Amino acid sequence: MALPEVKQTATDARLAAMELPQGGCLKEARNAALSRVQTMGLPTRRDEYWKYTRPETLTSAEVTSAAIFSNDEAPMFDSHDRLKIVFVDGVFDAEASDDLALEGVQIDRIEDICCKDIHWAKDVYGVLEARGQSPVQRPLAALNTAFAADGVAIHITGTPSKPINLIYIHAKEDSDALLHHVIRVEPGAEATILENGPAASRFNKCMEIDVADTGKLHLVRAQGRDHERRAATHLFARLGTESVFKSFTLTVNGVLTRNEAVIELTGDDAVAHIAGACVGDGDFHHDDTVFITHDAVNCESRQVFKKVLRNGATGVFQGKILVKEGAQKTDGYQISQSLLLDGDSQFLAKPELEIYADDVACSHGSTSGAIDEEALFYLRARGVPQKIATDLLTLSFLAEAVEEIESDAIADDINARLEGWLARRG
Repeated sequence: MALPEVKQTATDARLAAMELPQGGCLKEARNAALSRVQTMGLPTRRDEYWKYTRPETLTSAEVTSAAIFSNDEAPMFDSHDRLKIVFVDGVFDAEASDDLALEGVQIDRIEDICCKDIHWAKDVYGVLEARGQSPVQRPLAALNTAFAADGVAIHITGTPSKPINLIYIHAKEDSDALLHHVIRVEPGAEATILENGPAASRFNKCMEIDVADTGKLHLVRAQGRDHERRAATHLFARLGTESVFKSFTLTVNGVLTRNEAVIELTGDDAVAHIAGACVGDGDFHHDDTVFITHDAVNCESRQVFKKVLRNGATGVFQGKILVKEGAQKTDGYQISQSLLLDGDSQFLAKPELEIYADDVACSHGSTSGAIDEEALFYLRARGVPQKIATDLLTLSFLAEAVEEIESDAIADDINARLEGWLARRG
């Protein structure tokens, strides 16, 4: 069926401004992804899962410039011993990065893979993204699979002694970056991936994660601080038997951020936790769109999302749990909540459950409200100044999401950044 004229015109304009990487073992996956984009068309507000978020600045051929935010804060995760992989406006920076050698891990650049005919990443690149296109189309992810020329393939075969840190630096006010990462966790292996930085004026990132039986992966992301940046991120994960995947994302500022996550639990006794905390002020729009599929027995999933909004900021949550037939003893939990610090901000939520098994425990809830006046009065009555009392209650509100982080030291880092954000807006 032909695309609507408006969608066809926008898609053609965007594709005409891009160049498809050629050659290597990823050629077939790229061509298939391009075909998906051409068939689906880029998103518009008429698409069901984009009705709360305007996609025009993410899909246009022209990039909206974004000022580079300068500050004297130490980089996120700087106090941790980690292997650093640095990208500047979406391009790998070898000088700023560490040696990519680390025990228990093999790391290759996507650019280098494209020069090879055979590589393990061929079995993952574009595969999970393609699976994630049904029942909801995700054309920006397919666009990334087709055109992203850089990123890394991380093959985790053991238990590395330190986390792997993907660092994204924004250097040009008109930068338009696409990065694609693929991660394979072998049976019994376990690792932590850290991500931080504003990346570019406009950023489109796709991460495909394949966790084999009994494998474990922890992902912690920190998005910010350049306020005028725009980003669309896509996470596709497939979990095997008795595997574990836990993800947490902190978002501080950003005029437009959309984080999509599509997770499949395909092996019995798998565990998937995905959480996020965001704090936004003014012309801030933050969208979390999550789809978790239970397709095995005795699996557990948790979605925990908290948003703090003020001065007209907007938060969006669209989360779904799909329990397929035969996925008995599923334990699915979903909570999305917002704390509105004024009367001008808004939170838009669309929680969903779709269940085709009869022995399950699934729940979802979504709330939006102001600071608890009784709790605030309690603190004020004991001599706590109103600003400090409000900040304490705000941090308490965000705590359930932050507690999803496995590492106490990394959680402390996240809490320190949240405290800093609140202090700067006194």
